[in-house]
Amino acid sequence: MVYLTRVEHFNAAHKLYNKDWSPEENKEVYGKCANENWHGHNYELHVTIKGIPNAETGFVYNAKTLGLLIQDVIVEKVDHRNLNLDVDFMKGKFTSAENFAMGIWHELKPHIEKGNVFLHCIKLIETPKIYVEYFG
Repeated sequence: MVYLTRVEHFNAAHKLYNKDWSPEENKEVYGKCANENWHGHNYELHVTIKGIPNAETGFVYNAKTLGLLIQDVIVEKVDHRNLNLDVDFMKGKFTSAENFAMGIWHELKPHIEKGNVFLHCIKLIETPKIYVEYFG
C-alpha cells in the first residue's frame, strides 16, 4: 500500500458558540473562537489517499488531478468564506476543526474512492499549534 498526500491552503472565518449558553460561558469554553464578529484562520489541508500504484502510470493517483479535485470540491467552497454562513456542508454544525475535517472527508470521499484508491486521512492544520486528523 502506498500513501500519497496533497497539501492545499485556504483562509476562512468562523465562530464557535452555543446558542444555549451566555456570552461569558461561550468565551470561557471557546476563547477567541467565540468572538462575536467572527475570526479567521489560514488553514493547511493535507489529504492522504492510499492504494496500489497503477502498472501503466506508476501512480496511486495523479497528484495534479488530486490537487484540482481538492480545489474544486473543497477550496472553492471554503476559501475566504464564513464557515458558519457560507459553506453548505457546515450548515447547522459547530465549525470546530474536528467537525470541519469530518465535513471535508465526507465531501471528498465519493470523488476519490474509485477502484483501488481510498481516502486515508484528512489532516487539517488550524494554527501552528493546533491540528486534527480524521481517518473516517
